[in-house]
Amino acid sequence: MSVDAPARTLNVALVGNPNTGKSTLFNALSGIRQKTGNYPGVTVEKKHGSFTHKGQKVELIDLPGTYSLAPRSPDEMVTVDVLLGRQANEAKPNAVLVIVDASNLERNLYIVSQVKELGLPTVVALNMGDIAKDKGISVDVDKLAERLDVPVVATQANRKGGLDQLRDTIVSLLDRDSISPESPFPAEFCDKVSQLHEKLQKHDAESTRYLAERLLLDTSGYLEKELTSGGQELHNWIVESRNQLAELGQPVPAIEAISRYKWVQSVLDGIITREAARKVTLSDRIDRILTNRVGGTIFFILIMTLMFQAVFSDLVAGNLMGYIEGFFELIAGLVDASLADGALKSLLIDGVIAGVGGVLVFLPQICILFFFIAILEDCGYLARAAYLMDRLFSKIGLSGKSFIPLLSSFACAIPGIMAARVIENRRDRLITILVAPLMSCSARMPVYVLLTAAFIPDETIGGFLSLHTLVMLSMYLLGILAAVGVAFVLRRTILPGETPPFVMELPSYKFPSISGVLMVMVEKGWAFVKRAGTLIFAMTIIVWALSYFPRNEEAATAPFANEIAQLESQLEGANEEEAAQIEERLVEINNQIDGELLRGSFLGMAGHWIEPVVKPLGWDWKIGSAAIASFPAREVIISTMGVLYNLGGEEDEESAPLRETIKEAKWAGTDENVFNIPVALSIMVFFALCAQCAATLAVIKRETNSWRWPIFTFVYMTVLAYLGALITYQVSAAIMLS
Repeated sequence: MSVDAPARTLNVALVGNPNTGKSTLFNALSGIRQKTGNYPGVTVEKKHGSFTHKGQKVELIDLPGTYSLAPRSPDEMVTVDVLLGRQANEAKPNAVLVIVDASNLERNLYIVSQVKELGLPTVVALNMGDIAKDKGISVDVDKLAERLDVPVVATQANRKGGLDQLRDTIVSLLDRDSISPESPFPAEFCDKVSQLHEKLQKHDAESTRYLAERLLLDTSGYLEKELTSGGQELHNWIVESRNQLAELGQPVPAIEAISRYKWVQSVLDGIITREAARKVTLSDRIDRILTNRVGGTIFFILIMTLMFQAVFSDLVAGNLMGYIEGFFELIAGLVDASLADGALKSLLIDGVIAGVGGVLVFLPQICILFFFIAILEDCGYLARAAYLMDRLFSKIGLSGKSFIPLLSSFACAIPGIMAARVIENRRDRLITILVAPLMSCSARMPVYVLLTAAFIPDETIGGFLSLHTLVMLSMYLLGILAAVGVAFVLRRTILPGETPPFVMELPSYKFPSISGVLMVMVEKGWAFVKRAGTLIFAMTIIVWALSYFPRNEEAATAPFANEIAQLESQLEGANEEEAAQIEERLVEINNQIDGELLRGSFLGMAGHWIEPVVKPLGWDWKIGSAAIASFPAREVIISTMGVLYNLGGEEDEESAPLRETIKEAKWAGTDENVFNIPVALSIMVFFALCAQCAATLAVIKRETNSWRWPIFTFVYMTVLAYLGALITYQVSAAIMLS
C-alpha cells in the first residue's frame, strides 16, 4: 500500500448464534466507541462500534444473534440484507467475523457454512474455550482453520482473552477482497439455483446467487413475496423445481440441514476430542437445583425479591431519585428567584423543568433494573427463569420469554417494552408489548398511596392483614389479571396463531463481564432518556399551555386585591411571628388565585365538558381535569389536584393538607362530599388500567414501527379503564352507600 494512499476503512459484520458471547466480544473490541439505533422499517437494533489497530480503523456492525442466515421474517431479512449490501444507509461489510461456541461447534458451524457462501473474507472467533474445557472438549484450532480455509482465533471475550491476535487477524483481512464461495449442496441443487439466479437477474440485475438459493429453499413464501416480481410463471417454476428435486431424493427444505450438517461433520472429523465419560460440569450441578420445580422456584422468588427490593427501596434508587428531585427543585428555585412572574417563568418552571425532571427522576430505577437483568443474562440465569415461567405463561398463549419484559414493566413499562426484543416470535413479542403497560408501574404508586391513606380505613383483617396493604396489593393484581385477560383475547382475535414450542438454549453459567454489564446499563438508561424524554417533555409543554391559557389574572386577583394590599402593608412593620402568619396567608391567597386561573383555563373547561362522561364514575369536573392532565404522565395528577384545591402545585402523595382537603370537597351547590371510598376505588382502578403515559406509547410506536399499535393500546386501555372504574364505583356505591 502506498504511503500517500488514503486509508481504507474496514467494515466488519459480527454474526453468530445467541449465547456465544458475540455482544461481549463486540463490547470488548469497540470499548465505549459504539452507538445503537434501529434499522428503518424494522425493529432490529443495530450496534455500530469501531477500533483502531496498528493505524488501521475498523468499523464494526453487531448484527442480531441468529442460528441461521435463512430469512423468514423482516427482522431476519435485515441481517442478510446487511451482509449482501442491500440495506439502505448501511455500508456493505468488507469482512465477516463469526463468533462460535467452542463447546458446541457441531451446531455453530452451520452458520459458518452459510457465511462462506457469501464469498466475503471471514475470520472465526473460537469463543468460550474455558467452558469447552470444563466439558472435557478440546479443539485443534490450527487444523480447524485449515479445514475451514479461513483464519480461526481462540478468544475468551468475558476475560478479553485473545483480543490482540483477533485484531491482528481482522486487520490482515484488508488485503483480501473475497474468498472462494463454498457450497455444501449437491450438484443437482446447485444447478437449479443457477437457473433460478438467471431468471431473477432478468428482473433485477443485482440479484445475488445466495438469495436465489434462499428463495428455492424457503417454502414459507416469505422470500418469494419479498424478492420477486416474476408473478405466477416464476412461482410455478420454483414449485416444479422443488418437486423435481424431491423426486431426486433432495427434498426442499430438508436438503439444507442434511447438506450443511454433512459438511460440518466432514470439517470436524478428527478435530474435536472428548473425554470418554461426559464430564459433569459446575453448570450441570447448579442446574440440578435452579431448574428444579421446587428448588428453582424458591431461588427464583429470592432473586426477584432482591431485584425489586433494589429497584424500589430508598437505600439506592430512592436516595438517587431524591437527589434528582432536589436538583430540579434547586434549578426551579433559581429560575423563580431570577425571573418576574409571567408566562416565561411558568413555562420554564412548570413546563420545561417539570417535564425534564419528571422523566429523569425514574432513571435510577431504570438503570438498577437493567443492571440486574444484564447480570442475570450474562451469567446465564435469565434463560433458566424463562424456562421456569414457561409453564405458567403458556396457559395464556405466551412463552416464558415474555416473563422478563413483563417483570421489567413493574418498574416502568418503557424498559419492559424494550426488553421484549428477546422474543423472536413476532406475534408473541407484539402481544407482550401490548399488555406490558397494564403492569402497575412505579408512577401509579403516588395515586394509590394518596387515596388509600385518605379513604381506606386503617384496620386489619384477622389481626394481621392491613386493609391498606390489601387494597394496594389488589391494584397490582388487577393489572396482572387484566394483562392475562387481554393477552388471552388478543391471541384468539386479532393476533391468532399457535404458541410456538418453547425452545431456548440453556447456556453454561459464567461470571458476568462487569464492563459489559455497566455498558448495557448505560446504554439502556440513555435510550430511556432519549426515547422517552423527548415526547413526554413535549406533552408536558402542551399540558402546561392548556392549564395556563386563557389567563385573566386581573379577574382572578380582584377578589383578593384589597386584602393583599393590606397584608403587604402590615408586613413592613410586623415582628417575626406576625410576618410568618402574614406570609402564610399570602401563600393561601396565591394558591386560591392559581386554582381560579386553572379552573378558567382550557384544562378547566375540558374538565367541565367531560363531567357528564365521568359523573357515572362518581367523579366531578375537578377529578376529570386532573385525569386529563395526567394523560402524558400519571404522576402529574397529584400536583394538579393540589392546584385545583387551592393548595399549590408542590403537594405530594404524603401531603396531609391535600388528604384533608379532598375529604372535605363538596359537589357544587350541595353539602354532598365528592370523595368517598367508592370514588377513591374508582380512581385507583382507572389509573391501574389506563394508558396515561405518552412515553410508553412513543416507545410502542418505536418498537412496532407503526402508529397503529400505540393508538390501539391507548384506545383499548382507556375503554378498559373507564369500564373498570364504572363497574367499581357502581358496585361499591350500591353496597356501601345504600
